[in-house]
Amino acid sequence: MNPAAQQDLGKLVLRVVLGALILLHGIAKIRSGLGPIEGMLQAHGLPHYLAYGALVGEVLAPLLLILGWYARIGAALVLVNMVFAFALAHMGQVTQLNDQGGWALELQGMFLASSLALLLLGPGKYSVNQR
Repeated sequence: MNPAAQQDLGKLVLRVVLGALILLHGIAKIRSGLGPIEGMLQAHGLPHYLAYGALVGEVLAPLLLILGWYARIGAALVLVNMVFAFALAHMGQVTQLNDQGGWALELQGMFLASSLALLLLGPGKYSVNQR
């Protein structure tokens, strides 16, 4: 396999895995509601309707990533979603380690870094937009 095809395949794997994992969080929010997020927003003095942004970042954005259709926009939306997640729900854990010695926020950190990488790299050839 030539290097360009390897890069495009790598981008596809990154897009699909990040999209699928974030989408699972979105499906959970659809099923259980946005109440907890609304509460966190209100506790920080923000309007409760911003909770719908979680659906944009965890349902719409992952679908864009999986398809590779405006995937850079999808990656940017996931990135913003993760910044909000850090700010609203995880600030107390930023300096903590888990029981195994890893960063307490390694999953959230990986989501944030992966979305940033896709924002910079683009979706690759194996995408609807083929960029």
